[in-house]
Amino acid sequence: MPTVAIPAVGRLLHFELAVACEIFGNPPPGAEEAWYDVLLCGPEPVRVGPFTVRPEHGLDRLAGADTVIVPACADVDDPLPADLVEAVRTAHAAGARIASLCTGAFVLGAAGLLDGRRATTHWAHAADLSARHPLAEVDPDVLYTDNGSVLTAAGKAAAVDLCLHLVHLDHGAAVANTVARRLVMSPHRAGGQAQFVATPVQARGDHALAQLLAWAQQRLDQPLTVTDMARKANTSTRHLGRQFHAAIGQTPLQWLLTQRVRRAQELLESTDDTIEAVAAATGMGTATTLRRHFKRAVGVPPDTYRRTFRPTGTPTG
Repeated sequence: MPTVAIPAVGRLLHFELAVACEIFGNPPPGAEEAWYDVLLCGPEPVRVGPFTVRPEHGLDRLAGADTVIVPACADVDDPLPADLVEAVRTAHAAGARIASLCTGAFVLGAAGLLDGRRATTHWAHAADLSARHPLAEVDPDVLYTDNGSVLTAAGKAAAVDLCLHLVHLDHGAAVANTVARRLVMSPHRAGGQAQFVATPVQARGDHALAQLLAWAQQRLDQPLTVTDMARKANTSTRHLGRQFHAAIGQTPLQWLLTQRVRRAQELLESTDDTIEAVAAATGMGTATTLRRHFKRAVGVPPDTYRRTFRPTGTPTG
């Protein structure tokens, strides 16, 4: 069972701390045995927003963790706890994967982990992070960055994106999407990079488009068009487009293509189906069409994606 250590030291923002605890601390059905062992670490109880958090482990446990999630600092002008910075530096040297949420990037910067690496934080603090750590390549426009052993997320909801990205890397697209559905995630926002995890577009049961989206997702293997969707919704394509833009922030065609690509991700990870078969199962028609849309959306061809997220010899279950 992989360990995720979350340091609770100094003044923290409760949203990012809660996000990490929620995602890594609550396994989806069927994944309990292989899920994460979450360790809340710190030298003493701390006040986090309106709550008091009492860590059960010391900061020394960070060094033995597989992943360390550094929550957001409440005020970047506060002196960073020296013991926290040193514990994060030691954990990274010991081989832990280190991820920061929002202004937690300042802790990583103080530990020297951002030097020579691409990083991000909340856009309002990006210039400050860059000024303090000029050797880091700070990008204020992306949701998160992934340097392998060092990852950083922008503010608030981007923390969810990064945590789901980690779940995806560890457990695959299907499990990550199950976690996202439990969180009732909104549509995935465009970053400035190709992101392997795209949170699924799921509308609540009482949403005006909920029935239509569910109907369409059950027919991704068919040559479904926007006209078909408008006919199902008993409306015009123009009005349907306005509904999608207001509720989802995408056109119906963009949403449909995103669902097809996401379904292709799941099939590439969980089956030995040929690219041609995956194209047919996702309504793309041909392998050429799948490769074109998949590379544009994900950043790599389907074959490369399969090798990355499902190494040779991985059982299909």
